[in-house]
Amino acid sequence: MTKYDYDLFVIGAGSGGVRASRIAASHGAKVAVAEEYRVGGTCVIRGCVPKKLFVYASQFSEEFEDAEGFGWTVGEASFSWAKLIANKDKEIDRLNGIYIRNLERSGVAIIQSRAILKDAHTVHLVGEGRDVTADKILIATGATPFLPHDVKGIEHAITSNEAFHLEELPDHIIVVGGGYIAVEFAGIFNGLGVKTALLYRADRILRGFDEDLRVGLMDEMRKKGVDVRTHAHITEIERKGGKLHVTMKDGTVIETGAVLYATGRKPHSRGLGLEEIGVSIKKNDAIEVDAYSQTSVPNIYAVGDVTDRAALTPIAIREGQAFAETVFNNNPIAVDHSVIPTAVFSQPELGTVGLTEHEAREKFGEVDIYKTSFRPMKHTMTGREEKTFMKLVVDQKTERVLGVHLMGPSSGEIIQAVGIAVTMGATKKQFDQTVAVHPSAAEELVTLKEKWVPPVQKAAD
Repeated sequence: MTKYDYDLFVIGAGSGGVRASRIAASHGAKVAVAEEYRVGGTCVIRGCVPKKLFVYASQFSEEFEDAEGFGWTVGEASFSWAKLIANKDKEIDRLNGIYIRNLERSGVAIIQSRAILKDAHTVHLVGEGRDVTADKILIATGATPFLPHDVKGIEHAITSNEAFHLEELPDHIIVVGGGYIAVEFAGIFNGLGVKTALLYRADRILRGFDEDLRVGLMDEMRKKGVDVRTHAHITEIERKGGKLHVTMKDGTVIETGAVLYATGRKPHSRGLGLEEIGVSIKKNDAIEVDAYSQTSVPNIYAVGDVTDRAALTPIAIREGQAFAETVFNNNPIAVDHSVIPTAVFSQPELGTVGLTEHEAREKFGEVDIYKTSFRPMKHTMTGREEKTFMKLVVDQKTERVLGVHLMGPSSGEIIQAVGIAVTMGATKKQFDQTVAVHPSAAEELVTLKEKWVPPVQKAAD
């Protein structure tokens, strides 16, 4: 008979917390999870799931245009933002219900309350005014959108959280940022007919991605009508009547209907009582953990975005499962964060896995580059000038494929399969030995033969 109320108490019912709870329960642990909002977390409730539904909605504007090239005559189209929001909410409610039922079927107790740590084994449930105890505690509270404090009138801006619940579409919107969320929402609003500007403080969007993808996506977004501005800094947002007047650092004033900040997310670690009991927290608010997600307090663990190791839903899920296997099944698992396939649901879509060209050159020295850019087969009929891009980064000594970088339709789907090969350490020769699927865009990945030579080197030769 345990001296605690629970073997495991989880704070946060997002992707990582839910997976950890269910796996721990399957190994016989008595588990409870506290959630102050809705079960499912950022991804399901106000993140990647509703966002991708919005991406689908925004792509129809081009699909209607493209249909003409294939012989279709499409009548006058109209769009209802209110209907999209209602249908999106209905789907989120369905998914929220599935998450709740899965936890209940696993025997996990769900507590709808804010939870704060009183000591290493005691959790105070604010909404219920009571304490519970647990042998092990897992923090899986995720991250929250960040708003800068040095912009006057920042209270007039919204984040991705509010973007999912706008009462009506603005006629013009400014999206601030250059990461996943910023470029995805810029594409969404642009596709829905909103005049869209994307403002980014540096010279190229998507910091950390391969340079060819960064440049290529900016070019394609501009072709689609997004006003992409780099080295752009906002100093003030002022409401005048029904409009927002945005003042830039260079004195330029832009009139807009909404300003959406997507400049990053901060780990949600403050106000949980962690520091008071000795849990080490980094300067960026991330909880410090070891390879097995253990914090500086031995019985307290943390997974997902709150640790800021790799802020992606599949990583949170994997970390949650690894934690449960390690602690409750005597099966130590350390998650490998070195090779992570990922997609950006920009327009056009991106898919990437492994090292960028720059990272590969720094780590391995000599690398071979194979890349191609072409118009997708579909657009030979539509007349659209959008390009697909594919790139392989290969270690010159071993011929191992170190990175694959894609831009174009279905890049997310393609990179999932390619990610298996890169994770296994496949070589360029093995890619070449793979039979191509024809006609497809992905066949280029196994038919690329000519190494790319930089223009300067060509000239010298």
